[in-house]
This record gives sequence, C-alpha cells and structure tokens, in this order.
Amino acid sequence: MSRLFEELDYRPTPIGAISLRRRREARLGVDVLEIKLGEEHLMSDLFTASEIALADLGIAACQGDALDVVVGGLGLGYTAKAVLDQAQTGSLIVVEYLEAVIDWHRTGLLPLGPKLTGDRRCRLVEGDFFALARGDAGFDRDIAGRQFDAILLDIDHSPEALLDERSESFYQPEGLKLLARHLKPGGVFGLWSDDREDPAFVARLAQVFDQAWSEPVTFHNPLQDKPFTQTIYLARKA
Repeated sequence: MSRLFEELDYRPTPIGAISLRRRREARLGVDVLEIKLGEEHLMSDLFTASEIALADLGIAACQGDALDVVVGGLGLGYTAKAVLDQAQTGSLIVVEYLEAVIDWHRTGLLPLGPKLTGDRRCRLVEGDFFALARGDAGFDRDIAGRQFDAILLDIDHSPEALLDERSESFYQPEGLKLLARHLKPGGVFGLWSDDREDPAFVARLAQVFDQAWSEPVTFHNPLQDKPFTQTIYLARKA
C-alpha cells in the first residue's frame, strides 16, 4: 500500500507555485499523479483519454509520412507520447513554459519521461508557446521560420478559461493567423478543451483556416460514475 498523499515536488513559477503530487484514491484503489498550479487542478493521470485523442485526431488529419509536429504543453506527457506512438511521426518539438515540468520528465520523476527523452525524434524545449506563435522565428530555435505538419495545443482549460492572461489574444482571429504561418500548406492545428464544443470558437477558426471542426471525446468518469465530454478542435490550413 502506498502513502495516502505525497508531494513529489513544489516550486514557484512566474504564474504561481506548481506542485506534483501522488495521492491514493481510496474509492478506486489506485494511486493518482496530478499537477496543481496554486490551488488550481491542472491535470491527472486518472483522465487521459482526451489528451491522447488530441494527438490521435491531429495526426490522423495530416497527410503523408515523416510528419513534423509541435506540441504546446508537456504536462504529464500523454499527448507527446501518443504523437510518438504514431508511425508517421518524423520529429516532435514539445514546448513547455515551466522548467519544473521538463525537469520531472528528464529526471524520470514522471513515468513517461524516459520514453519521451529516450526517443531521438523528440525535443523538450522550455519556452512560451504563445510568444513563439506570435514571433517570426517560430518553434524551432535551430531553424528560423520552420513550418510543421501539425501543431497541437493543450495549455489552457479552454479558449475561454485561461491559465494566464498572456494567451488571451491567441484565440482570436489575429492570434490564430500568426500561428497559421508556422504550418505547412495543408497542415493541421489541434486544440484540447475541457468544455463541450463552443460554436463561436469554431467560427473563429473558420475565419483563418480552410477547414475547421470539432470532435467530442466522451469517457467514463469513475469518480462521478457518469460519462464526461471534452472537445478537440481541429483546423486545416489551405
């Protein structure tokens, strides 16, 4: 039997204190890894279906092989791992704002860390995804202006529920246009959301991209013993 609660790491960051903890979920008889920002719950390995679906749906929407992919937000690593599980993935850059999260993967404190850091296709980059999206140089510090087949984002809770004000303009047409510059022709943008579909955001995507749609991801919530639905937004550049 594990301890009922253990704080594995705690650090101050520019957007608040972040902590990694393991706790025993007595109702289910399992240990749960979770990340909190202050008192706000960010993610848990108890619910990973939609994080994996972001990668699976995003890659499935792409054409060709040897795909170049960016993931915004490392978290517990489930989206990045799912990208690498796809045979057509050629390279992956994961942009993470918080140094602590990268450290947890590089030191093996998180279970998926060795799988990510041990894959030669994958690079973990400390940086501000939203600032890089706005900039001309883009997401690859070695190749300025490099374009990608897919850019998959899982940072904020939704386009309306933000972790930090620095991303506020990103979800408007002007911010999405700046992001689209970093996609190859036919490239795909994917976004994870904790909420059900927001038709207004799909409409904003459609102002910028050739195609825009959403995919619901429904899974069983064992804590509430009922289904729960989150959303993956997808958009394709002309």
